Amino acid sequence: MTTERAAIFDVDGTLVDTNYLHVVTWWEAFRQAGHRVPMREIHRAVGLGSGDLIEYLLGKDRDPEDDGQVVAAHHALYATYFDRLPALEAAGDLLRALAGRGWKIVLATSASGAELSALRRAIDADDVILGAASADDVTHGKPAPDPVQQARGLADVPSERAVFVGDTVWDMEAAVRDGVVPVAVLSGGIPRADLDKAGARAVYRDPADLLAHLDFSVFADGE
Repeated sequence: MTTERAAIFDVDGTLVDTNYLHVVTWWEAFRQAGHRVPMREIHRAVGLGSGDLIEYLLGKDRDPEDDGQVVAAHHALYATYFDRLPALEAAGDLLRALAGRGWKIVLATSASGAELSALRRAIDADDVILGAASADDVTHGKPAPDPVQQARGLADVPSERAVFVGDTVWDMEAAVRDGVVPVAVLSGGIPRADLDKAGARAVYRDPADLLAHLDFSVFADGE
């Protein structure tokens, strides 16, 4: 039986303070395509892959021919922030602390390509990040378990040896479906009650709060 352990992290809203940037840029992308979508609804959908987010917000009876225009507009708008994406406090320190305790660090995110590169630059902890399971690597994004499974595969650990940290209901549902331990942070703006209901084993304010409580967290189990 393997003794190795994986700490899998979502990125947007969990390690980098970008959820509200996504809300505004998706809102503008929808507006340009002629759709009026309330920002509160977009916020709830952040964390889904682009196609799932559009379906969640516009419904299955929309004209899917317009999806590409919306996705392209969002990407172009969001890309204007790539050079100044703000990491959440202590995000990189948290990853290094866990790596120092023997945890394999893997990212699981719906971002890919240049966007993922920008996020990783913001975190500034590539020295301890083993790899990333991105939107390019899976057929189904969160809340399907595929991104978490892909991340575990990179770390080569079974579900009972992994913890997944995220900020959305979709993150918690994906973790539960894969059988890893779900841990949530409030830095993405999702209410604690929603994260608890979705299966979060523990909830912290942000990466800095989790780092401050590592010795009393699920990351201390079995040490």
